[in-house]
Amino acid sequence: MLRIPRPPRPLNKEPPATLAVSWLGGDQRASQVLETARNLIAVEHAAKKVLPLALAEVCRVARIEKQQITLAVPSAAYASKLRQLAPRILLLLNDSGWNLNEISVRVQAALLKSETKTTPHQVEPLGDVALDAFTELQNSLKPGPLADAVSRLLANHGKR
Repeated sequence: MLRIPRPPRPLNKEPPATLAVSWLGGDQRASQVLETARNLIAVEHAAKKVLPLALAEVCRVARIEKQQITLAVPSAAYASKLRQLAPRILLLLNDSGWNLNEISVRVQAALLKSETKTTPHQVEPLGDVALDAFTELQNSLKPGPLADAVSRLLANHGKR
């Protein structure tokens, strides 16, 4: 059977996030989710202009429903301060074009959980002297979990 090579697809120069957003915009249901997310982010940025820095870092817009906005904070202390600032936040949001007349505050302890930041760690391969020492150790070990671990170490470093 004769195969005709297909011409290569042109590489898309857009970053993955831009591609995902454009893909979401194409589907009607997904575009509604995308629009809601954009609205939440826009209100959050506008509200943070009024808030003190420490409160702005932990405050999240949880919901916008009709003319009510729900703000989420990680503790009751933040919630108390946020309730004091509610009139100023509403005034700023209304001046920014948002038609809101009520702010409710929710305490959500899960907001205190930090996001996991993964940083690639540098792995230095073991040298020949170290690998020879582990090989000698493996030969002297009785079968068991330690012998299995040393065996895996040697397999991962290319020496068996």
